[in-house]
Amino acid sequence: MKITTARRISQIFFFTLFIWLCVVTTLGAKFTQLSGWLVNIFLHLDPLAALATVFSTHRLYAPLVWSVLIIVLTIVIGRFFCGFICPFGALHQFISYLAHKNKTTKQLVELHKYRKGQNIKYYILIAFLVIAALPGLQNIQTGLLDPIPLFTRTVNILLLPIIDNPVNVLSATDRLYKTAPLVLSVFLIFILLNFVLPRFFCQFICPLGALFGILNRTSIWRINRNSKCTDCKLCNKNCQGSCQPSETVKLSECLLCFNCLDDCKFDAIDFNTASSNAVQSEPDLSRRGVLAAAFTGLLAMPAFKLIASPNSDGIIRPPGALNEKEFAKRCIKCGQCMRLCPTNVIQPSGIENGLTNLWTPTMNNRTGSSGCQLDCVACGYICPTAAIRPMTLAEKLGKGNFADKGPVKIGTACFDRAKCLPWAFNIPCIVCQENCPVSPKAIYTRLVYANVIDATIKVKSINRDTIYLDDGTLSPNRFATGDYYCLITSGLQNIRRKIVSNSSDAITISGENIIDAVRPGSVQIQIELQQPYVDPQKCIGCGICQHECPVSGSGAVIVTALGQTREK
Repeated sequence: MKITTARRISQIFFFTLFIWLCVVTTLGAKFTQLSGWLVNIFLHLDPLAALATVFSTHRLYAPLVWSVLIIVLTIVIGRFFCGFICPFGALHQFISYLAHKNKTTKQLVELHKYRKGQNIKYYILIAFLVIAALPGLQNIQTGLLDPIPLFTRTVNILLLPIIDNPVNVLSATDRLYKTAPLVLSVFLIFILLNFVLPRFFCQFICPLGALFGILNRTSIWRINRNSKCTDCKLCNKNCQGSCQPSETVKLSECLLCFNCLDDCKFDAIDFNTASSNAVQSEPDLSRRGVLAAAFTGLLAMPAFKLIASPNSDGIIRPPGALNEKEFAKRCIKCGQCMRLCPTNVIQPSGIENGLTNLWTPTMNNRTGSSGCQLDCVACGYICPTAAIRPMTLAEKLGKGNFADKGPVKIGTACFDRAKCLPWAFNIPCIVCQENCPVSPKAIYTRLVYANVIDATIKVKSINRDTIYLDDGTLSPNRFATGDYYCLITSGLQNIRRKIVSNSSDAITISGENIIDAVRPGSVQIQIELQQPYVDPQKCIGCGICQHECPVSGSGAVIVTALGQTREK
């Protein structure tokens, strides 16, 4: 079997595995669900994610140790991850093939020549690592362009919903994400750039590829050109890294596609441990460029913070999220928590929360099928970097050994009385109180009676349970819903009774012979309202009340970050 054939089989296998692991990131015990699958294995194998979290937190989250295996193998045999494993790289290679398959050999040689612009990815890497390493900046931004989190995020919140929403096989209801158009734009730009130059993202942008390029400088096995070379340049024709094997091989750019071995008709290309003067190990970087990239990283985060949303400190994170400073040091914006959340309440943050928080998880209770369910702690167990820490259900609910600490608070609910139906419109509604899941309930109501007609109505006569009015302008049966009461005023007496029915000039009230002794006076029609209040000591900010609020738009219930449990 040719090594290029083995490479293609490997790419197909790992690409399929990657998509499969995204598909099975669904709660459940079926074979097609989460049960037993290492759904984070690609993220844990990512050396850039590991290195960035080490730089920002000065510690290594245990599962990320898997990335050491990739680092060691890269030092031994070169950038095999790019050529054999990376699912995003495989997609770019396939699109590049479709875009340029009809070009002539001369055109392909020109397309795949080495360009100085390929150094841009190294400067991007330096800027990202400076951002992660400098104290006080707190945020790592590698997840924006690191291909594994980037492609994971794209599949989770864009591609799978597009495919599944018409049929709802993976999810019972449609999965919707508010920043999907932005994710789509970024994805399409990177895909379409392959029509300009093959594997454009891999060659010019990918910071993970840049890290592998730096590690590749010490690789033991490498591409070499031997004395059989006739300078035909056919080895450049399909070089995926544009490392120019026909001249001085740019070792840091070699993706180990091995196309040069196939294309060479004279066996002039070897893959061995021999050293050669025709190999350049170091990336072609200038000192000025490195300093500029470092300076850009130094200024980037303060600049981002200047244009941050004024409410960015009040972002509501999923339960178990570390305090904001530590959370920002770990989150790689992969979207795993959003994909796994059974109610679709975890959403990617948009630019309204500032560029530093772009695509980080936030709680949007008006989306999905509900708020955060009390019996769910899935997001903490799926997070590949522990930005959302794992917790037991007992800890979340504040039971057992955690009874003294109480339940984990996501935030605290409050009411916008200008929108709330009982407060602003005199319309009975206790949906929020009925759906509050905590026990005892965090939402309670106070009974009030509000006048629905400005003026009092004079009474003509009273006969048992019927009040006859001087004014005959009432709408028949308007007040027969069971929420309306009649307040009868006669002298110093006030009697309130429920309205059973009404005509234009008469009101029938509940009970018989209850007001025979009342002399005719005046009546006022009132509605019984239960105005809601929140007990902040009991509210955990689950957002179910906000989700169920019948008021359109943002609703009359607002969950804020007040009181949220955010441990270090």
